[in-house]
Amino acid sequence: MSTILNLAKRRRTIRSFRHDEIDISDVYYALRVAREAPSGANKQPWRFIIVRDQSLKKRIREYCEEVEKEFHSRAPEWLRDWFREMGITWRKPFLENAPILLLVFSDGTAPYNVQSTWLAIGYILLALEERGLATVTYTPSKVRWFNELFKIDKRYVLQTILPIGRAACDICSKQPRLPLDNLILGVY
Repeated sequence: MSTILNLAKRRRTIRSFRHDEIDISDVYYALRVAREAPSGANKQPWRFIIVRDQSLKKRIREYCEEVEKEFHSRAPEWLRDWFREMGITWRKPFLENAPILLLVFSDGTAPYNVQSTWLAIGYILLALEERGLATVTYTPSKVRWFNELFKIDKRYVLQTILPIGRAACDICSKQPRLPLDNLILGVY
């Protein structure tokens, strides 16, 4: 039986996916888990779009790569160095190669909508891990295009795209975590 701590320790960021299909019921399970997250004034501001259509995933990738090229060109030097060190480029093949993209929006009219939506995203990450699925939280720097593409009200703001699938690597490394003592500013 998995504990929350074991799921969190096991979970890692994945940018390369196998091409085998995944059961959509696993994604719906993660959304049912997310629905239980706390939210400001219980407004539950998270909204989702599930994308399985290959041509639509390709359009999303093309748009995001345009945005990423611009972002990478103006990023501060320390961040460009980190990108190089991590092997991260403006290319985002995972947006097209993952079997499913889950777009997570927040309702900008709700109190604490961003914080609440990211709590729900955290629940999704652990639920996907529980089901043996992998993802990366990809956050494009320009997001209004998605409202136009999906014809949704501008009050909804894209927070992240979660490419979902099975990891292409058998043993994928996880970035080290800081020791707990480094994170606690004080105990009073």
